[in-house]
Amino acid sequence: MAMIARRLGRSVVLIDKGSHPRVVIGESSTPLTNLLIEELATRYDLPAVRPLAKWGSWQNTYPDVGCGLKRGFTFYHHDLIRPEPIPSRASQLLVAASPNNRIADTHWYRADFDHLLVRQAEELGVDYFDQTRLETVTQSSNGLALDGSRHANRFSLSARFVIDASGPRGFLHHALRIPETKLPGYPATQALYSHFSGVGRLEDISFGANREQPPYPIDDAAVHHIFDGGWIWVLRFNNGITSAGVAATDQVASSLKFSEGAAAWRRLIQAIPPLEEQFATAQTERPFTHITRLSFRSQKISGDNWALLPSAAGFVDPLLSTGFPLALLGVTRLAEIIENHWDSDCFPDRLATYADHTQDELLATARLIAALYGSMNDFPVFSTVSLLYFAAASFSETVRRLGKPHLAKSFLLHDHPVFGAALRKLLGRAHLPRTTGDSDNLMGDIVRSIGPFNVAGLGDPSRNNWYPVDPEDLFRSAAKLEAHREEIAKLLERCGFELATSEHGPAYY
Repeated sequence: MAMIARRLGRSVVLIDKGSHPRVVIGESSTPLTNLLIEELATRYDLPAVRPLAKWGSWQNTYPDVGCGLKRGFTFYHHDLIRPEPIPSRASQLLVAASPNNRIADTHWYRADFDHLLVRQAEELGVDYFDQTRLETVTQSSNGLALDGSRHANRFSLSARFVIDASGPRGFLHHALRIPETKLPGYPATQALYSHFSGVGRLEDISFGANREQPPYPIDDAAVHHIFDGGWIWVLRFNNGITSAGVAATDQVASSLKFSEGAAAWRRLIQAIPPLEEQFATAQTERPFTHITRLSFRSQKISGDNWALLPSAAGFVDPLLSTGFPLALLGVTRLAEIIENHWDSDCFPDRLATYADHTQDELLATARLIAALYGSMNDFPVFSTVSLLYFAAASFSETVRRLGKPHLAKSFLLHDHPVFGAALRKLLGRAHLPRTTGDSDNLMGDIVRSIGPFNVAGLGDPSRNNWYPVDPEDLFRSAAKLEAHREEIAKLLERCGFELATSEHGPAYY
């Protein structure tokens, strides 16, 4: 955001309470995230940022910046009472996001990644002040006055416009005493996590044995282990570090005693034998962090001369890696306001509209994640509900790459007159007590509802919960995308798919 504002001719100061490099989580990108990075880097002339959008270009340009290979989303369901030694296909969901490593998504080792971005911002002329503790903010018609200290000296700054990217319950939340409000219908959740070295690969133990070839290496993904009331993430980086943690409802967190840190983690993985084997030689590289309240929602998101980035306005859960695209959609909208309305009388109104978009997308995300938490004890329903996300995300990414962003104006298509209305109804039904018949009807209705937006073969029973990236799915979906076959072919070539000729004719891979 600071780099874009500088490119737009603004005088920009970036203020940081800490210093870099530092370890934080929020690490797994998605196809839509990477597309937004490409769009922003192109529009605002940020050539140093663009290579970060793909594994291949990242490795070629920044081989020393820690990164993880993410070919897709891997899900396994576990019964903590009766663990399954090798999961059946009914207990798995594999959704590929790329056909090869070269154009794959990534996990961001944030200590390296954030430090790189700060250095790039400084090179563009952003004034960076680290180790700065802001204490008060004063509003006036001309902007905001910020006061605090840096290196034991007083620090004062006046700014016409302030953007807060300091995360949930961040600086402006406290300084302006903005009330916190609940996400309606969302469960209270907690998290426990750390970074590890020496973590094995699932594919190297009996748990990962498959007679069939999965659509991508199962460990080169955002790996989710789902159980009743919670889930575990495992994200591998190319520097020997693995990020792993658990998010769960208060009830589960209390029963596992998250407050005990490492002891709670050991208790949990001992209940999941393949994870116990995978982490048998693992060593923690930092103390465990326990977050006692994961979700957050600010009652106010913008004022006449300030705004919260989506990451500071609210947070739901790491599940499905929704935080990055939400944040970058916010960056995109704020950049457009600064670019086109900076000196106009409608600037405050545009900020208010930005706040409405941010709030609506946060609530839509919360409805989805709440429904997933509510079905973690029923993996067929869980995996089918998740298809609402994958259908909306893949459709949105594709139409944006086709130059038709008007077909997908919002995250999860939540304001689409057809998909949005169906999304709200289906997620509402997912919360209700269900018989087996009710669950079957719900899953059938979800698959039918995503049909007009399904460009990835999702819900196809012949794929048995493994979904590869198949370009033919896009060709078959050309009408849904308001595109011709030639447009799809050009899209695949632009995205880095390769064309080969076989006995059946030309094919992309």
